[in-house]
Amino acid sequence: MKRAQPTSAAAINRRRFFGALGVGALGTLAVSPTPARARKRIPIALQLYSVRDDASKDLPRVLEAVAKMGYEGVDFAGFYGHSAGAIRKMLDDNGLQCAGAHVGLDLLLEDKLEETVEFHKTIGNRFLIVPSLPKERRESRDAWLGAAKLFNKLARRLEPFDMRTGYHNHSVEFEPMDGERPWDTLFSNTIRRVVMQLDTGNCIAGGGDPALFLVRYRGRATTVHLKEHSREGTKVVVGEGDVQWETVFELCESIGGTKWYIVEQESYPYPPMESAERCVKNLKEMGK
Repeated sequence: MKRAQPTSAAAINRRRFFGALGVGALGTLAVSPTPARARKRIPIALQLYSVRDDASKDLPRVLEAVAKMGYEGVDFAGFYGHSAGAIRKMLDDNGLQCAGAHVGLDLLLEDKLEETVEFHKTIGNRFLIVPSLPKERRESRDAWLGAAKLFNKLARRLEPFDMRTGYHNHSVEFEPMDGERPWDTLFSNTIRRVVMQLDTGNCIAGGGDPALFLVRYRGRATTVHLKEHSREGTKVVVGEGDVQWETVFELCESIGGTKWYIVEQESYPYPPMESAERCVKNLKEMGK
């Protein structure tokens, strides 16, 4: 099993990384390593898409098990027919918080927004993150600029409710389009209230470096999806692949503005529930 590097090697790699950030593509945007003692602790949640088959059959049992694993919250990707009141009771019964939810764009538009806000207010969710966009909103740079304008509008509509919207990446957002990565097109043209929900594994799969975007859009990574990535193409859980976790953690805990770490596991070296448990165990062993 691949583990985090020893402290000395990790420190050397971090110094090299942060030194590189001070010049080159990011110009004068320098970042100095932050001592661990000065970094804030970020709670860990599980994106329930990771255990979707189990959750669809018995959500109360899954939430009980997730809490016992050591997760402090959950991120929803559907509610499996349960009412907002029932969801809130399940969370409260297990001492879990709602760290966010993936919400389809259609549910944030005018005719659905009021109902959506009421549902998420009941379950205690502040982060309504759009997991994908229809093709017409992402097929060109102009389309992404239009999406940015829409996210700005939605963010302002949600502000009176103390709620925020944002966008979750797959891999295509890091593949250049019309001379620019769509991720840059979106987040260089949106206000700070629009959450940059960075998925580490998907970013790397698209040819991006999570650390660069955490620096470039500092304070925007309010919730971060911790997903492992392996160059070998094997199915791995968090902490057993190639993601430079210490650098990701250092940036999230110093300049990222991150409120939640959210584990997401989409490929399974073990059964889904066991994979989820191994992820949080490995994170705890890394000091999280």
